[in-house]
Amino acid sequence: MAQNVRFILLNTQEQFTLELRSTLLGIEGVKIVAEVDDPSLLAPAVGQFPVDAVLVNLDPNPDSILPIVADVASSNRNLPVFAVSESTDGPLILKVMRMGIREFFPRPLEVAALSEAIGRVSVSRVDSENAGKLITVIGTSGGVGATMITVNLAVELTTLASGSVTAVDLDYRFGQVATLLDITPTYTLADLCGSAEQLDPSIIKRALMEHSTGLTVLSRPASLAEADIITGASCMGVVSNLLQMSDYVVVDGPTRFDMGATSVCSLSDVNLLIVQLLVPCVRNATRILDSMRERGFNLDSTKLICNRTGRDAGHLSTENVAETLGLEVFASIPDDWPVVSAAINIGEPLLMSSPKSKVRVALQDIAQRLHNPDGHPDAQVAGKKGLLGRMFANS
Repeated sequence: MAQNVRFILLNTQEQFTLELRSTLLGIEGVKIVAEVDDPSLLAPAVGQFPVDAVLVNLDPNPDSILPIVADVASSNRNLPVFAVSESTDGPLILKVMRMGIREFFPRPLEVAALSEAIGRVSVSRVDSENAGKLITVIGTSGGVGATMITVNLAVELTTLASGSVTAVDLDYRFGQVATLLDITPTYTLADLCGSAEQLDPSIIKRALMEHSTGLTVLSRPASLAEADIITGASCMGVVSNLLQMSDYVVVDGPTRFDMGATSVCSLSDVNLLIVQLLVPCVRNATRILDSMRERGFNLDSTKLICNRTGRDAGHLSTENVAETLGLEVFASIPDDWPVVSAAINIGEPLLMSSPKSKVRVALQDIAQRLHNPDGHPDAQVAGKKGLLGRMFANS
């Protein structure tokens, strides 16, 4: 599929969640920006999130769900609404179509038919070129280096992208993205999360702080009390809007793998899972990956990064970690704590404080691979291996 297609899901059947999510996320280019389990929340979600299509599970009671869905379809005539149901009753399908719902799919979902319909949505979009890429950095424990990687990766991407790059701190309580860049924000994420409607770009721009490297930053709330009022839905609304304004949005966190985190990871183009060669990190990474599998994630977009490698790791190696997690190591960042800690304490990215350090070079390489994966030497070598070579390399 040429372009990303952003979906809102309405599903009141918990037992159908895995099938629905895994089918959608298994189709190239599909992003889920919001999930609601109450029909009354569908219209507010459509009003809040940038969205290209809606998928509604009509079961178990189509008669109670259809009127609400019909209102949304009639109020948003350019928004394709898809419906699914176990019932293939002719009168129900006719009623669905008369209510302005674009497509009807019987359960179990047929991937080919759904993918074809989504492809038509992708072709018809007029603003698809404007959507940036979302990179989510997931730390597997405190102190693993997720914030350092977020900040420096975002700075490196500013040197590669033609447009803007934004770093967002989703550690609502103790995030340190702004600290690592030595900036003091006037406005924060909390200031943008109070609106139930789509945010005006001018309001979002006023909330962003610009660093001397050109990176813009959306900081965590100023107080712990403000952190408590942020919902996963409001956060997703902000991130979705930022993607319309930036080439890249790089987020640090979320620190809890809850429903809000699931939504962010669903929307992400790349999820970077950060581990150190420590048993607690690996165990937490296992739990995160198990949860993602249980929720229907396509783990092709999840990349494993081992941080602080090259020091005594107590008998753990990157190969051990990769085998345990069932993921290839996408990149390793060498240990150079004196350089990294100095950069943190003076509030400068490594690009400025230690541009030739081995940690900076590693992060620069990661940014280049994410920005231009087909142009990286590793990709070119993989392309020359042939079918058998690629099969054994991925086994």
